[in-house]
Amino acid sequence: MYQPAVVALGVLLCSSLLVNGGNVLVFPFDGSHWVNMKVLVEELHSRGHEITILRSTDSWYINPESPYYKSITLDSSAGFDNEGFGSFATTMMNMRRNGASLWAHISLEYEFVLKFYQMHQKVVQMVGEMFENTTLMQSLRDAKYDLVLTDPVNGAGVLLCHRLGLPLVLNVRWTIQGEAHLVIAPSPMSYVPIPGAELTDKMTFSERVKNLGYYFLLCFQIWYVTDSNYKPFVHRYFGNDVHYMELFHAADIWLMRNDFTFEFPRPTMPNIVYMSGFQCKPSKPLSKELEDFVQSSGEHGVIIMTLGTLVAELPEDIAEDIAAAFAQLPQKVIWKHKGKRPSTLGNNTLLLDWLPQNDLLGHPKTRVFVAHGGTNGIQEAIYHGVPLVGLPLMFDQPDNFFRMKARGVAKVLDIATVNKDIFLEALKEVLYEPTYREKMKTLSSLHRDQPMKPLDRAMFWIEFVMRHKGAAHLRTESYKMSMIQYHSIDVVAFLLAVILLVLTIFVSAVKFFWRRVFSRSKVKKE
Repeated sequence: MYQPAVVALGVLLCSSLLVNGGNVLVFPFDGSHWVNMKVLVEELHSRGHEITILRSTDSWYINPESPYYKSITLDSSAGFDNEGFGSFATTMMNMRRNGASLWAHISLEYEFVLKFYQMHQKVVQMVGEMFENTTLMQSLRDAKYDLVLTDPVNGAGVLLCHRLGLPLVLNVRWTIQGEAHLVIAPSPMSYVPIPGAELTDKMTFSERVKNLGYYFLLCFQIWYVTDSNYKPFVHRYFGNDVHYMELFHAADIWLMRNDFTFEFPRPTMPNIVYMSGFQCKPSKPLSKELEDFVQSSGEHGVIIMTLGTLVAELPEDIAEDIAAAFAQLPQKVIWKHKGKRPSTLGNNTLLLDWLPQNDLLGHPKTRVFVAHGGTNGIQEAIYHGVPLVGLPLMFDQPDNFFRMKARGVAKVLDIATVNKDIFLEALKEVLYEPTYREKMKTLSSLHRDQPMKPLDRAMFWIEFVMRHKGAAHLRTESYKMSMIQYHSIDVVAFLLAVILLVLTIFVSAVKFFWRRVFSRSKVKKE
């Protein structure tokens, strides 16, 4: 007799989910950025929200079909295809190996700036084609999305969001102008290091000079890479009085993919929500074959090595040296490696095309993680308390590992100078010097000690924006100010002018009365 009531209740609950579920438009960035955006997409789907993904024809990781979302494939390139960017990453790594000379450094920076200029050029071209496609734009308007979720490392999602007039949530660590804090929050250069400078928040005078130098380099990159691409586009479609960064500053919520176990203390803003490690989770059991290999390590444990998504394989000579160093250790090694099998490979090393990174890092026998320094991998290492040996290759990786080195949880190597002996000594130091593991366990404890899970915090604020049609009350109005207004230069100039005027009047009055008094005394004497 209760069966009809149970069915009715089930239907009611399902209907409630559909009514409360939002309609979210996601414009992601490909590569490793999609790996963490996908976590948000899947969690939003599990909470009853309908997700639509915008992807380009040359999408690398973003599949056109998924049980978690429906997709719209744009008939244009985003400038971030697997083959092209993978080739660029290999070129950057080889240039980094050429040495630490000034010319090598300049060449590296030039290639980096040129590649990103070309990428942003393709982005604005793609968005322009979207804006001119009236059928596509009308379909996006008719879909009645509740918000746009995007990664602002390129500007496509932000530009589209403002064209559609929707609330905006950013899944962010980087924007088109660099690190997100530098874009939105006050960033005194006396103790806020510019990314790439490899400095802490405690700087000597010479280090502050270096930090300022990196700031000027960043300004040049912004002028060349982003200003030249986005300014004309925004003036054309949004008006001459709109600066393209105003569209980024107008975001309701900035979901920040780091926290202060990774970041140095610095000013922040009320609409920044820290969700470092939101993609981390307890490890799952390994496959039987992998578990048997791990258990065969006995008391010595296991070393994990992977260099991320961009670099398919290391140069052959480095791979040979790394394999030879691994072969001299009693630990077992699981190495994600593509390409030619090194001739020096030991019986203790297992090569895999893919490995379950999170599950291996969470295994109690894992002793060291050899990594390239991507944000996702470092956060998973912190979450599971595994110390690091760093082999940073490009982009933000050297700076990420510098932060870990400053906290005493990583030994960092240079791709330009690494060889078998250097690599082996670094592994032994991290394996057998207990302070590395102890400090990483402390860092892991700090990271995990939160009132709610980072992913739940991210979901709350995304749904908050849906419920309230934005979060304007958390957004500063400073982005509408000019630099002169923001730094109160006009106020200081006005006050100085007033003081100067008062001083001028005072001096003139003193001179006037002095002359009157002097002339009277002179007349009396005569």
